[in-house]
Amino acid sequence: MDSESKVYSFVVPVYNRPDEVGELLESMAAQTLKDFEVLVVEDGSQADCREVVERYAGRLDVKYLAKKNSGPGLSRNYGAERAKGRWLIVLDSDVVLPEGYLQAVDDELRREPADAFGGPDCAHPSFTDTQKAISYSMTSFFTTGGIRGGKKKLDKFYPRSFNMGIRRDVYLRLGGFSPMRFGEDIDFSIRIFKAGCSCRLFPGAWVWHKRRTDFRKFFRQVYNSGIARINLYKKYPESLKAVHLLPMVFTVGVIALVLASAAGRLLMHYDDIHRWYWLCAGPWLPILAYCGLIVADSSVRNRSLKIGFLSVAAAFVQLMGYGFGFLAAWWRRCVRGKDEFSAFENSFYS
Repeated sequence: MDSESKVYSFVVPVYNRPDEVGELLESMAAQTLKDFEVLVVEDGSQADCREVVERYAGRLDVKYLAKKNSGPGLSRNYGAERAKGRWLIVLDSDVVLPEGYLQAVDDELRREPADAFGGPDCAHPSFTDTQKAISYSMTSFFTTGGIRGGKKKLDKFYPRSFNMGIRRDVYLRLGGFSPMRFGEDIDFSIRIFKAGCSCRLFPGAWVWHKRRTDFRKFFRQVYNSGIARINLYKKYPESLKAVHLLPMVFTVGVIALVLASAAGRLLMHYDDIHRWYWLCAGPWLPILAYCGLIVADSSVRNRSLKIGFLSVAAAFVQLMGYGFGFLAAWWRRCVRGKDEFSAFENSFYS
């Protein structure tokens, strides 16, 4: 197949995830629209995916590119510079495409032109219950405010790098992704808007996004997202909106309520029990009410009470992980005045 004639180029950075790449390539091979090439960029992995990619050489127009580790943003740029398609579609290695994904993209572009676009994500039926709970937490209006591609949004739509498309000439003109380790996709989206380019959400161009497989890894992911928000604020002060403060407010609020309840329990021990019972029990009411809301909504959406309860844990991990990252970055960068890299040098790829 001749990649010179391709309309679309998929660019996928990979870091130590050969198995995930196989699932993604299999879903690409099943696309109903075939006018595309694939560039897999190995970002200095110890466990590379060359063998996996080579297995698809007869089924896809796929290229394997290996480079030194530099993080996902610069790896996408490396692939974009070698791509031939008029459109670049950036995907994370942990997504799977429905067979009509690229056709949905093509239909939207024919219906109404755009310079850049993004699509939403959802949980695949094969995902574990924990993965489905994490997916719920990252897409629900009651946890993220709907800013990750849902129909209800508290902020305008910014494409994210797990499912993002842009005209190749615009990509190269804007210089692609910055060297930022956290939040480089939002940084790029902000620059797309600042350049006066049109950018739209394509609701039908959704992907299955596995994200993290357990709550510990999920916490690290959202903690880094909290860091990213402060890094973006330092570059673009106007980008920080009220909705971005909600996880931090939630985190501080939960801690304050728990401490208030602990104080009430202490006073009950040393003073009249009935006088301080309200302070011990009262702070838990809003927390329990929120948990009930999450259980009900997630159970209905996922048709599983178990996933509903797991979604409570996922929601608290998502909101408080982000909140702690936000507060840590605010302290180190805004109060102590450290730069982006020295503030969190242990969190970067090595």
